Amino acid sequence: MLRKTQRLDFLAALSGLMIAVQARANGELSHLLGNGVQAALVSFGSGLIIIAVIAAFSPAIKEGARNLRGAVARKEIPTWTLFAGALGGSFVAVQTHIVPLIGVAIYSVASIAGQTAASLIVDRIGLTGGGKKHITPRRIAAAFFTVFAVFISVVDRIDASNLSLFAVFMGCVAGAIVGVQRALNGQINEHSHQSFTTSFLNFIMGTSFLVIFLAIAVALGNTEIAPLPAGPWWIYTGGVIGVIYIAFTSLIVQHLGVLTFTLYSVGGQLVGSLLIDIYSPTQGVQVSAYLVTGIAMTYLGVIVGGVNNQQSRRRLSQE
Repeated sequence: MLRKTQRLDFLAALSGLMIAVQARANGELSHLLGNGVQAALVSFGSGLIIIAVIAAFSPAIKEGARNLRGAVARKEIPTWTLFAGALGGSFVAVQTHIVPLIGVAIYSVASIAGQTAASLIVDRIGLTGGGKKHITPRRIAAAFFTVFAVFISVVDRIDASNLSLFAVFMGCVAGAIVGVQRALNGQINEHSHQSFTTSFLNFIMGTSFLVIFLAIAVALGNTEIAPLPAGPWWIYTGGVIGVIYIAFTSLIVQHLGVLTFTLYSVGGQLVGSLLIDIYSPTQGVQVSAYLVTGIAMTYLGVIVGGVNNQQSRRRLSQE
């Protein structure tokens, strides 16, 4: 039987695979709608409906909400932490505007770079609630190695003629937002003791943010609401995946830390991208040796970083 650390490593990688599947579903929905923000709102909104229905019949989620409310009342957790879900909405908003400027490939590298940099910082200050983790040379090396691996995996898809340094910087900012959100979710989960309560809160905040953002865009005449396409059915699975993904991450980052989670998650994301390119590719995209090489290098980065240090293992073995 796998030890708890090994199970968490596997779940971290699985969550990365879920990101790739969700991105494929949301990307196709966005393409059919011609409106990335509306597609994000449909994804967040459907996830909110699903988790709200579950919460209505789940004593555990209700208990988690009471735990969280009590923690806020006792000032054990800052109120602003509860707005972590809005970071997810803002990430989507930034992503929607940046990807058309620099392409998915460069955006992926910039976003992962932002995630790993933010992960080092939030781990160091203990923002996850799972304790502080030192910024060691091995952890820095693992972060750089992983970013380079992602670059290798998409190098054949990079179009330098579309490069905008400001857009690349904003891609890094978007990635950093994700790193901070994961850390805050870990802290929320530490007090709620229910990962699906954390997921419910995220969807409330994220959906609210996107409703406001889309309303402003419509009011300014920058976008129009489009009718929802009839199918295929899988373009509407982003919300379901999001509910499970956020619940996973809020639990895992408490134990592994944001950087370790990010490294495993990136590996899973690349594996998911490979499987999608094989079984359900987007138009004009083919499996390349660069992607396969990048996947192998990503997991070498995990080894380089020694991310499952003995201290973390001992802490988990005591639970």
